[in-house]
Amino acid sequence: MTTMTNASVREFKMPDVGEGLTEAEILKWYVQPGDTVTDGQVVCEVETAKAAVELPIPYDGVVRALHFPEGTTVDVGTSIIAVDVSGGAEAPAQEPVAEEPEAPREEPKAEAAGSGRQPVLVGYGVATSSTRRRPRKPATEAPAATAIQTELNGHAPAAPAPAPAPAPVAPQQRPLAKPPVRKLAKDLGVDLATVTPTGPDGIITREDVHAAVAATTAAPEPEVQAPAPVPAAPAAAAAAPASYDTARETRIPVKGVRKATAAAMVGSAFTAPHVTEFVTVDVTRTMKLVEELKQDKEFAGLRVNPLLLIAKALLVAIKRNPDINASWDEAAQEIVVKHYVNLGIAAATPRGLIVPNIKDAHAKTLPQLAESLGELVSTAREGKTSPSAMQGGTVTITNVGVFGVDTGTPILNPGESAILAVGAIKPQPWVHKGKVKPRQVTTLALSFDHRLVDGELGSKVLADVAAVLEQPKRLITWA
Repeated sequence: MTTMTNASVREFKMPDVGEGLTEAEILKWYVQPGDTVTDGQVVCEVETAKAAVELPIPYDGVVRALHFPEGTTVDVGTSIIAVDVSGGAEAPAQEPVAEEPEAPREEPKAEAAGSGRQPVLVGYGVATSSTRRRPRKPATEAPAATAIQTELNGHAPAAPAPAPAPAPVAPQQRPLAKPPVRKLAKDLGVDLATVTPTGPDGIITREDVHAAVAATTAAPEPEVQAPAPVPAAPAAAAAAPASYDTARETRIPVKGVRKATAAAMVGSAFTAPHVTEFVTVDVTRTMKLVEELKQDKEFAGLRVNPLLLIAKALLVAIKRNPDINASWDEAAQEIVVKHYVNLGIAAATPRGLIVPNIKDAHAKTLPQLAESLGELVSTAREGKTSPSAMQGGTVTITNVGVFGVDTGTPILNPGESAILAVGAIKPQPWVHKGKVKPRQVTTLALSFDHRLVDGELGSKVLADVAAVLEQPKRLITWA
């Protein structure tokens, strides 16, 4: 990473493109040094834990430097691109960050000169502090941490000065670390006061936190032989890819949407007590109605498929059993019943599983619901789903039938009370009006949070969905 010292150079920082997200990966740069950019022009695409988002630059100028290559994960608030807004001045030479010990003292002047406007996106951004912590000498560094810091800054950190013992007492009362690093330490249960800092001015980095976790994990069992090398395996593989057979194994970094999904599913599975119930239903009449709606002029240009009527059936069932549309507030120890339905639709994308939702789906007519479903699916396939589209869901539908699967036991989307899995619809022998006939049959599975949905309520909702799909005229009589 590099820093610009010219007062006419503006630094654009990684904004918080979601709500409370702490980092994002740079997927693609659309500009290069020397390119001219204008206010509002998209300069890069980044991926957060929720979605891929394009970032526009908030001013006019000439690109002087891209601080990070594609594929790099950057903390929110870190400068990612420098733009000269002077209107064609010669580009200054790039210098490594903190090349000399005095560099940190000069940095506030450069920032003050070029901070006429905070470079943020509309609707979100990062607050800039007007104060600067007093530098302090870093503690003794481990060789591995030194190597990491050298790679990031382009030079070796300064050796710790033999300062008297009382000098660092005041700064150590509150360890120096950026907000994303503090959050990481909190999530991992690490006390920052016990972490050895390796960053400039004694700032604790993400690598320092991970090193502290690794040291804590390894300490209790020095005698163990087999498990000892296991925690170091990923790092060793990254440092020396030839240490494993690439013809027999492929290592895929887990990050972005896939990493967030994995963490959310683990949290949901081990926090909410799941119960899953199943019902197999004859949906022949529903399939006939789908074909009829395709010919209706009210649905001209809209996607009409079984999922549309399944979604409407679930909305009718929720209207008849409103208590299932709720969430569990752990802090307040309360059940929060929602009087609106934000209907989530699980969608498989190249970046992983995402669950955007249709806001206020309960208030939409069938054509409006069809339009919303079509837009949701198209946006997800293009990878353009916004973070806000995936927030605030209340119940979800996952259509595993599109993969030819009969049914499953879906895991709840975090914060929601129920999720309906729809299996493949296919002809099966079925007793209809006293005779065995081939009918269109599917299996529905409803998982729900047993803390707030008991067996009776869950069963009623599932039975109502099945009843509507078996006799679609109930969409009228029960609405």
